[in-house]
Amino acid sequence: MSAPAGSPHPAASARIPPKLGGAAASGAAAPAGPGPGPHQQNGPAQNQMQVPSGYGLYPQNYVAPSGHYSQGPGKMTSLPLDSQSGDYYPGLYTVPTQNVVTPNTAGQQPGAQQRYGRVPPAPHVVGSALGSFQGATSSASHLQTSASQPYSSFVNHYNSPAMYSVNSSVASQGLPSTCGHYALSTVSNAAYPSIPYPSLPAGDPYRQQMLTSQSALTVRPIRESSLSGQNTAVSHPSPLPPPPSQQYQQQQSLSGYNTFSWSAPGLPSTQDNLIQNHTSQVAANNNPTNTVADSLSRSVMQNVQPPKSSPVVSTVLSGASSTRPPPAAPLPAEPAASVTQPPELSQQKGVDSSSTTSSASPMPNSYDALEGGSYPDMLSSSASSPAPEPAPEPDPAPAPAPAVPQPSKLAKPFGYGYPALQPGYQNATAPLNSGVPPSSPGYSGFQQYAQYPGVNQLSSSLGGLSLPSSSQPESLRPVNLTQERNILPVTPVWAPVPNLNLDLRKLNCSPDSFRCTLTNIPQTQALLNKAKLPLGLLLHPFRDLTQLPVITSNTIVRCRSCRTYINPFVSFIDQRRWKCNLCYRINDVPEEFMYNPITRSYGEPHKRPEVQNSTVEFIASSDYMLRPPQPAVYLFVLDVSHNAVEAGYLTVLCQSLLENLDKLPGDSRTRIGFMTFDSTIHFYNLQEGLSQPQMLIVSDIDDVFLPTPDSLLVNLHESKELIKDLLNALPNMFTNTRETHSALGPALQAAFKLMSPTGGRVSVFQTQLPSLGAGLLQSREDPNQRSSTKVVQHLGPATDFYKKLALDCSGQQTAVDLFLLSSQYSDLASLACISRYSAGCIYYYPSFHYMHNPSQAEKLQKDLKRYLTRKIGFEAVMRIRCTKGLSMHTFHGNFFVRSTDLLSLANINPDAGFAVQLSIEESLTDTSLVCFQTALLYTSSKGERRIRVHTLCLPVVSSLADVYAGVDVQAAICLLANMAVDRSISSSLSDARDALVNAVVDSLSAYGSTVSNLQHSALIAPSSLKLFPLYVLALLKQKAFRTGTSTRLDDRVYAMCQIKCQPLVHLMKMIHPNLYRIDRLTDEGAIHVNDRVVPQPPLQKLSAEKLTREGAFLMDCGSVFYIWIGKSCDNNFIEDVLGYPNFASIPQKMTHLPELDTLSSERARSFITWLRDNRPLSPVLHVVKDESPAKTEFFQHLIEDRTEAAFSYYEFLLHVQQQICK
Repeated sequence: MSAPAGSPHPAASARIPPKLGGAAASGAAAPAGPGPGPHQQNGPAQNQMQVPSGYGLYPQNYVAPSGHYSQGPGKMTSLPLDSQSGDYYPGLYTVPTQNVVTPNTAGQQPGAQQRYGRVPPAPHVVGSALGSFQGATSSASHLQTSASQPYSSFVNHYNSPAMYSVNSSVASQGLPSTCGHYALSTVSNAAYPSIPYPSLPAGDPYRQQMLTSQSALTVRPIRESSLSGQNTAVSHPSPLPPPPSQQYQQQQSLSGYNTFSWSAPGLPSTQDNLIQNHTSQVAANNNPTNTVADSLSRSVMQNVQPPKSSPVVSTVLSGASSTRPPPAAPLPAEPAASVTQPPELSQQKGVDSSSTTSSASPMPNSYDALEGGSYPDMLSSSASSPAPEPAPEPDPAPAPAPAVPQPSKLAKPFGYGYPALQPGYQNATAPLNSGVPPSSPGYSGFQQYAQYPGVNQLSSSLGGLSLPSSSQPESLRPVNLTQERNILPVTPVWAPVPNLNLDLRKLNCSPDSFRCTLTNIPQTQALLNKAKLPLGLLLHPFRDLTQLPVITSNTIVRCRSCRTYINPFVSFIDQRRWKCNLCYRINDVPEEFMYNPITRSYGEPHKRPEVQNSTVEFIASSDYMLRPPQPAVYLFVLDVSHNAVEAGYLTVLCQSLLENLDKLPGDSRTRIGFMTFDSTIHFYNLQEGLSQPQMLIVSDIDDVFLPTPDSLLVNLHESKELIKDLLNALPNMFTNTRETHSALGPALQAAFKLMSPTGGRVSVFQTQLPSLGAGLLQSREDPNQRSSTKVVQHLGPATDFYKKLALDCSGQQTAVDLFLLSSQYSDLASLACISRYSAGCIYYYPSFHYMHNPSQAEKLQKDLKRYLTRKIGFEAVMRIRCTKGLSMHTFHGNFFVRSTDLLSLANINPDAGFAVQLSIEESLTDTSLVCFQTALLYTSSKGERRIRVHTLCLPVVSSLADVYAGVDVQAAICLLANMAVDRSISSSLSDARDALVNAVVDSLSAYGSTVSNLQHSALIAPSSLKLFPLYVLALLKQKAFRTGTSTRLDDRVYAMCQIKCQPLVHLMKMIHPNLYRIDRLTDEGAIHVNDRVVPQPPLQKLSAEKLTREGAFLMDCGSVFYIWIGKSCDNNFIEDVLGYPNFASIPQKMTHLPELDTLSSERARSFITWLRDNRPLSPVLHVVKDESPAKTEFFQHLIEDRTEAAFSYYEFLLHVQQQICK
């Protein structure tokens, strides 16, 4: 764990609570000296650029500062920093063109090492990422969630904070004692001395000591004729870890969702609504969530591939280059920081620095502590640490120059050179930045304190954020919902832009990665309660980015109190100090941070890329790891019972694996293994040197053991031929099986034992209800109740076996992904726990059959291609920080909550979304802006420890009108959907539905109280909330929450799982599909994507009144597409696009559009291909003829129309109005 910046003694690190971070490492050596570095995983390829001596780029290899690596149980010895130089990829950041200086090596000293930027591969949609080992937890073994602040009606009485001890069969949080030494290649160079590691034969580092009886298993060569006899296993000296404590089981009931106290069914009063009565405490909460995905029209500040002729390239962020001038006196271009310092100087230097990568402190002994942080009042004092902070300044920083006033705590400016207050909506008042000179290319001079308003100026100007009464923004325009029928815009709904000045707006985080339900944050909890709106964040932290600034500096600058990473919204007091934008502590600027190797300038820390980009990724030092990085390890656990063989999924899976084997994320150390199971468990020995794979059968499922632990997970490259032989044989190996039972639980126990020494990813394929051994389940579904309008039962798990096992897997950094391919009830509510609490994924293919349902088979094949090749992060933790005064509670997503704000993610993938609810603990009247920062520490598939940081800045408002003006309605509905899933499981589905309705009633009622001359006969909403009732109605008609319509229990549970883990952009299509007319596509308004013209037809409302029998319509539901063809559709369109002469000749089950050489066909296919791009799940296409039986499913998505069991949109509005008028 990284120590606080500059802590020179071991005692200092003990004072800092846990924090997030990571260290880079790799197993392959790279050449020293100039030239491109090793293959890089993230970002586009970068061309070489010569940088000054001493500013070499961090190598891919696992190298660290000089010293000796001591493999202690859970910690590493202190390592001094050898170099304080800032190392960056060249050409990744915005630099004014006048500052571009061509590197000149003529004047460099002899022997000075020249380093070039590393050369990542060309950008690709799915990258890869490798992981680190996970040892058993030590100090992190007691995992505690935070007590929550009260939140509205979705939460009333949370449990007390729950304690859970993650039990493990591995000995320590650091390097497991049974794993031996790690053999890692290193490279020696002046800047990064190598660390020697004792080398052992391959396999020894991960050896698991187990005594097995030779008579306990059957060893067979793999032949189709050798599958009948099976021996019984006898001994297994490596038992499973003990189960979690009873206390944890009691507090984590109902599959881990928070136990909310809800109102009685029916429509309660406005007091019992979705977001009211913030009066609860959070228990250990491990829930899925959503966040934003790729945006089509917003550019994010990322790295750009420079031309080979240019050493520096400016990126796309307009306004990123600052007008802040350089220092008055010129300083040397080669600072002393580039010279390697002796350990004593490095340690002494760290005392006055906010850099946190100084290794002069003990290493952490738990993942919980790798990234943490806290506010100053949580720090203890010691002789080696700063004195306690006196009020009101949070940090006794060095005294400023005389005659320069110390800024007041009330000012809390954000961003260097930016005003402390933002103008109101359509407010002509000038920003309060009179102290900042006008922006001009020729202006020069470092800005001092005069740029910030004083206390009196701030107090008198707080109204600057309020809406002027004479001019209201469009978002506050009153809309009469019962009269304005066409409220759905014809273009996609984009995230609202926060009301910040232009400079801050350009620097802000993309809503595709980080989004808040309110872009104007209320000053107090009372104001938030009055607005009756949810406050929370939606995150998509690991989404695929084509451009990402990657920072390889030796110094990661962080606040010494709360551990916030330096970002564009901090304030530079002067050249030597900066103020944290979350806890307001004043920190020292490290000497090496003063130099910008991109511009070759000194004294402009505000121009560093960390301060110019709100999304960055750091290559972390060894301070951020507990042990050397693990290889990427993939284990496939396959159901081979009779049902599975009949479904034929093995053919699709094995073919997909053969095609993508070389594309699995990883490096030369990647390992892979296979297990199959029915009523017994079959292991496969693929050790290099064998002539063919060996099957090892363990029939004692009550006492599972590993027959040959060293040969079951093999090096992918060394055993590739044996692996291919196995994949070619598997589809036919069990063709004649009569075994109908499924021992899923014992197979998962064996997988846990096999993966525990290393961690990694387990992919489980299951086709039926588990019927043998631990974790067996009974059918709980009554098919006669599928259309019930009353109680929907069995939404929670039937047993805690899968949750306990998932938590054990999470403790060993192993994630379990579940693929359920079943035509019968399989109790997904219970099985899903194995993925939910281990940070895995869930894939569901109902009625899967290779021959009878070819569209499902094709979907599985396409989903597997992305699943196997997308980038992956191992051994991850994620921490979310926010401005002091705000607090987080109730997380949503697939993870395990380790502490108040720390999520444990054994794996992280680019399709995972998260959400978190917020409350306001203290008044925010002293600040005009608040910030949120999420830091994701993970190990890439190439063995690097990386930290991806996103920072979001939002204004604070004091009026109810301003709060409504900043509502992000899509983010709000996604957060409410997550909360409703929790409510359905902890209370009942009817309570969740009532609470969703009350959310609309209460918010519109609260808004109505602010509008003068409101007619009681009208249902008025601000323009920002005009889609809120429509989205809630869509949610009520979604599979997860609908009643009165036949819905299989597994289908309903899967829809709830999707709500909890999909990013916002994909979840919104699932909630409210997009409908387009496609028989009249034109190039008018089309966009150009990769030399392809993509039409942009207008959106249609989801109502049958928009369908015409002369037209053809495409409905995008996220994971499925429907093309509805009207009975009188033009035959020219049918022939040009579908390839059939007329309507009658169109087949009933058409799932593909032919590639025809017609303009209409090209336009239709281009548009559908564009919609398909970058989806986590491949959408299935169904062509639906008017008046065909298949149209029922299509019409169920027309949410504005009435059904037998649900309101039409207009009826729903009348119902809401009736509730408001009560």
